[in-house]
Amino acid sequence: MTITSLDYFTSLVQQANDVPLFEAALAIAQDVYPKLDFDAPQNDLDRLANTLRLRLPADASAIQKLRLLNQFFYQELGFAINVNHYYDTDNSYLHRVIAKRRGIPISLALVYMELAQQIGLPVKGVSFPGHFLMKLTVPSGDIMIDPANGASLSREELEERLEPYLPTENDEERAASRLSLISYLQIAHPHDILVRILRNLKAIYQQGNHWQRLLEVQQRILILLPGDAVERRDRGLAFAQLDCPQAALEDLEHYLAQRPLAADAATLREQVMELREACKRLN
Repeated sequence: MTITSLDYFTSLVQQANDVPLFEAALAIAQDVYPKLDFDAPQNDLDRLANTLRLRLPADASAIQKLRLLNQFFYQELGFAINVNHYYDTDNSYLHRVIAKRRGIPISLALVYMELAQQIGLPVKGVSFPGHFLMKLTVPSGDIMIDPANGASLSREELEERLEPYLPTENDEERAASRLSLISYLQIAHPHDILVRILRNLKAIYQQGNHWQRLLEVQQRILILLPGDAVERRDRGLAFAQLDCPQAALEDLEHYLAQRPLAADAATLREQVMELREACKRLN
């Protein structure tokens, strides 16, 4: 039996507590790069990690390791945000990020975290609103790290970054959200990180009306979020654009059954009627 790229992705993410995050994130690129060599980027990182390990004192503290990693990753290797082409989809495909040393915060973070793990530095991802962050816990507390440049962020800087995403109408809610900053700094589950990468790609492909690519992304999102009615709806809309009326009908009917009073329900019911007619013509 032939194993598809979706089968492989499913096999990587099916164990909720033991997801090989870097490999699963790398596998997302198989939709666009079907001949992706998984060994090459991993070998590149292994070599870089070995170079870094040779520079570390045997008794290096976590802070020393962090400083050396930052110098190596950002200054020597030159990893950085792809400012000139921020919405290039290659910024989300890890093998291209490693090759070009350009990406977006979440993809840079995944490469950084993989190197950190190899030198014994347990840096974790944090799905902060707007801009993905990293966290390193040391005896003195948590260090919040910006994957764009390795900077350690103060509480004041974090609150400033959070401000645009707080409730806008209720001052009490805004104050409560500021006080509960800690809730925004929890370690992200690998599934959440993978979904965030995929939703970045989804937004780009929706904007460009790249329906086949969007469908591929939706298939992966639904592997991670099988019960998400909105993602099921969006897959149905992609199927409709690709002239797959039966698949589109199933997804949109599922959405309407789950969300009968949704704001878009009336519009979608009209589309469902059209899809039913299209299915009859095909039969």
